[in-house]
Amino acid sequence: MTDEIKQTTSRPILNGIEAQLFVANITNSCNFYTNKLGFAVAFVYGDPPFYGQVVRDSARINLRLVCEAVFAGDVRKREGLLSASITVATASEIKQLFLSYQAADVTFHQALKNEPWGARTFIVSDPDENLILFAGPEADSATPIQQ
Repeated sequence: MTDEIKQTTSRPILNGIEAQLFVANITNSCNFYTNKLGFAVAFVYGDPPFYGQVVRDSARINLRLVCEAVFAGDVRKREGLLSASITVATASEIKQLFLSYQAADVTFHQALKNEPWGARTFIVSDPDENLILFAGPEADSATPIQQ
């Protein structure tokens, strides 16, 4: 009986992750993510709003209102502490995304660059100085970065 149970029970599959960003104003953050980065508001909760979510394709970012500093000083910027990482499948997509954010006058913590491990990345800084990494393969190949 035990062997039969082991054979029919599969392990749980993790099928997503949602970053949780700490922000000073939910409405301002939603405006930034929709107007500058092309996300859509999935929901906003509270009156006044204290929690929300923005979504673009399979990427979901939760926004949590905080009224005090979460990080000491400029440690996020100085140490490059990422709040979220979002991937695309091809080198052409990462370049296109970077150029579209550049045209939208987004603030970059790091411009588009090739990494030693074969990725191409850039980092956006949101109005609350959350650092969002966008990554794709350095070159299009038969094995794109998994989403």
